Amino acid sequence: MFERFTKDARAVVEGAVGHSERVGAEAVEEEHLLLALLDREASRASFALASLGLTGEARESVERSLTEARRRGGLSRADADALSGLGIDLSEIVSRVEEAHGEGVLEPGRRAAGRWVKRRPFAQGAKGAVAQSLRIAVARHDRRIGDEHFLLALTVRPGVPAEVLADHGVTYEKVTRVLYGDGGAAKAG
Repeated sequence: MFERFTKDARAVVEGAVGHSERVGAEAVEEEHLLLALLDREASRASFALASLGLTGEARESVERSLTEARRRGGLSRADADALSGLGIDLSEIVSRVEEAHGEGVLEPGRRAAGRWVKRRPFAQGAKGAVAQSLRIAVARHDRRIGDEHFLLALTVRPGVPAEVLADHGVTYEKVTRVLYGDGGAAKAG
């Protein structure tokens, strides 16, 4: 499938691997794809993000939101709210675990000390986002998968990246409207 990626889509994949390596994650996660998309300049996805106001201070807010989600063990706020409805205070649990074992211990996908990973694998969620980007490209009759398809995939898949993007005004419908002007008619599922 990589041969169907545009230069910008390939750069996003490479950037996601880089983000994964910098934080010592065992695998590339969806959040690494989002961070790599935020790094892009002069691409279709960067145009859409800038048009929707996701630059500068808003980008830093996205990064803070992703950091907060990692501290919650990768759970979204919706997951935390569901647990709260069952009488489970996730913030209290995270605080107690971090007191006992150190800050950030619940962050998913950390590499064990001394273990070397030659090729960084993609986690299930990131694989799903890449597959979703293909479905979106096919539904739009686009011949190649661009970074805009990754952005659209992250907005439509449930989880932390979609939640964080929506909190910052970036939804599937808005991105589609900016890119194609049609309000999201070809949403691939």
